[in-house]
Amino acid sequence: MVVLLMSEQQFQAEVMDELRQKEEKMNTFEKLSKLNVSDHVEKKGRFSYLSWTWAVSELRKAAPDATWEVIKYDGMPFCKTECGYFVEVAVTVDGITLSQIHPVLDNNNKTIPVPNAFQINTSIQRCLVKAIALHGLGLYIYSGEDLPEEETKAAPVAKPAPATQKLEPLEYYKGHIGKTKSLAELQKAYSEIYPVIKNHPAILTEINKVKEDLKSLFNEATNV
Repeated sequence: MVVLLMSEQQFQAEVMDELRQKEEKMNTFEKLSKLNVSDHVEKKGRFSYLSWTWAVSELRKAAPDATWEVIKYDGMPFCKTECGYFVEVAVTVDGITLSQIHPVLDNNNKTIPVPNAFQINTSIQRCLVKAIALHGLGLYIYSGEDLPEEETKAAPVAKPAPATQKLEPLEYYKGHIGKTKSLAELQKAYSEIYPVIKNHPAILTEINKVKEDLKSLFNEATNV
């Protein structure tokens, strides 16, 4: 009888431990996505980049077992194509591997025809940061860069929000972008509220989900 009781206790302990491990895995993305990365963004030319050393440090704090790998092509850490050079980095967190491919670009985001070792290494570092972002860290700073270039150019440049502008409830911002009827309107509406919500990761994450859903709807409507 005592043996049976101990077995039940052990079983319950194992179940609780397994549930705890699953919860930790589920929360890694959430923990990383809630971190404010604004103070660790660096300017290079006209563009902003997240510090790769800080990104790696925060990743290891949230997921000590995280690993990453530079993908090699014929033994080289880059891939040469007719349209330029590319690098690829894969990051594994909680057993989930996500990879990011990044072109070798200069500080003006222009393709480098024949990059040197330093330029390739710089692109690998940028690629590593983006691969980490796929697991949540700083993902929101890339919002909008995947919208079609023609739509981005068509959208008027939004004026910076006043520093004293009041933060509205989440539903206000959902409604603001939810009333848009095209990708151009979506980009315009998003650029209007982004300066206000960019330092509020919880709200920004929810708004980005709505934005992605709307993009899918607009793309489906375009393809019909």
